[in-house]
Amino acid sequence: MTEVERADDKPERADAETAGTAEEGTAVAAGTGPEEGGRPGAGRRRRVVELAIVAAVAYALDLITKILVVERLEGHDPIEVIGTWLRFQAVRNPGAAFGIGEALTIVFTVIAAAVIVVIVRIARKLYSTPWAVALGLLLGGALGNLTDRVFRSPGVFRGHVVDFIAPAHFAVFNLADTAIVCGGVLIVILSFRGLDPDGTVHRD
Repeated sequence: MTEVERADDKPERADAETAGTAEEGTAVAAGTGPEEGGRPGAGRRRRVVELAIVAAVAYALDLITKILVVERLEGHDPIEVIGTWLRFQAVRNPGAAFGIGEALTIVFTVIAAAVIVVIVRIARKLYSTPWAVALGLLLGGALGNLTDRVFRSPGVFRGHVVDFIAPAHFAVFNLADTAIVCGGVLIVILSFRGLDPDGTVHRD
């Protein structure tokens, strides 16, 4: 091969390498590629860390507020936050979120534990930041209410959940319930948009 032929090949190779680099950069920026920064699994590990941080924050906020409610509000008159429209009122709830199913405490305990197991399994193929946030909210909320069911009276797996946010004409709930609802709504939105936990986008 002559020097002229080799020189002609260089622009083509350069263009191909530039295009490949651009595609990889796009995948990394979107956080959807299975490999970020050229390291297999780096993207998944980053998303799992994001999930864990969101779950830890949601769980910590729920736990701290419940401790404060039990210590300072239980046995006392409700605190009016926005007149009669929103009050803080300590309530022990044996049922699910918003007081549903009061006779099924053990069943809801099992369901909460199952949700946590499912989230951990999904995390193995997680490459999407929005999904990491959604699952983190679900995990933090599920752990918050599960902690009550395991450690609070009247007994293990039968414990009553501490609720305290009492809007007018609505059920009393807590921050764990809020996290679960927000996570669920986000999952519905992501599903409608066709974004899967592995970062791929599908169109029906």
